[in-house]
Amino acid sequence: MRAAVMRDAELVVDEVAVPEPDEGEVLVKTLACGICGSDLHTLKYGRQLMEASEETGGSFVMDLNRDVVMGHEFCAEVLDFGPATERRFQPGDRVCSIPMTVYGGQITAVGYSNDRPGGYAENMLLYEPMLLKVPNGLSTDLAALTEPMAVGYHAVQMSGITADEIPLVIGCGPVGLAVIAALKRRGIAPVIAADFSETRRMLALSMGADAVVDPTVNSPYQSWMEAAASPRSESDPADFLGAATGLRSGVYFECVGVPGVIDQIMTAAPRGTRIVIVGVCMEHDQIRPLVGINKELNLQFVLGYTPEEFAQTLHHIAEGGIDLEPLITGKVGIDGVADAFRALADPEAHAKILVEP
Repeated sequence: MRAAVMRDAELVVDEVAVPEPDEGEVLVKTLACGICGSDLHTLKYGRQLMEASEETGGSFVMDLNRDVVMGHEFCAEVLDFGPATERRFQPGDRVCSIPMTVYGGQITAVGYSNDRPGGYAENMLLYEPMLLKVPNGLSTDLAALTEPMAVGYHAVQMSGITADEIPLVIGCGPVGLAVIAALKRRGIAPVIAADFSETRRMLALSMGADAVVDPTVNSPYQSWMEAAASPRSESDPADFLGAATGLRSGVYFECVGVPGVIDQIMTAAPRGTRIVIVGVCMEHDQIRPLVGINKELNLQFVLGYTPEEFAQTLHHIAEGGIDLEPLITGKVGIDGVADAFRALADPEAHAKILVEP
């Protein structure tokens, strides 16, 4: 089969063997696969990813001296079944799945493994118990957005945000847009979003943001404070540390993943703010703990989603309510993957590019 292969920190097109399903696995045909920012990071910072995964017991286990076929945001078609499968699906069924399988008795990340290729290939192996049938009427393209949208849904769930709190989303790339969509679905308002890119700010509005901020013109934090202003009654007590700020509580979502952003947010955030770290920074970063201590800030790091959240996200997409079509700004075949990686460096050009092997 043809695949876009990560080899020596480059993407090359090559013929690779069609994988054979192990126990519990299903052979599928890739119909559409989104290019994720994590894949862009992996191509550039693969060594750091492996070191961090090893230190923390993560599921990313790759030998970067061998070929890797990435791609974990996909919709696929069932082709055949391996041993010990229940055959709950029919050949031709369209499915989505958490990009994990069980191989050799170990949980293996599809698309971040030398042995289990991802969606930048014509075929993949998926774990039958994790397969979800795509609801009738939902397009393949939108079904392929289940994985990235589930990341935003999980971040909002983990934040514990309530209707009385006001969110600020820093960064409106695909992750930030998924967070905005999840907040919108929860009925949270107003949602303030900030990004340097005009294109991304317009996408944020289409996803449900109530106000967008260009940081070169206005401070996102000042804009949030104006939205959060909530004068207290004279009888409302304020402790001597200044806990009563006259502002509604805030939940800030960091969706950039660039060194220095977390410290910047901590510096600007009011006392008691919860900061949810969704952006994946692949480099060493630095914060000043005393800033967080003085303000009693809460830093919450999040990763991925639960199986239930993934299934709920597919259901939410199928229900409609939020138009996700604008997120898909390009499509390429396997031969175009390397160029697509380069094109995604320009936030004004693209949000999500789908690979159609």
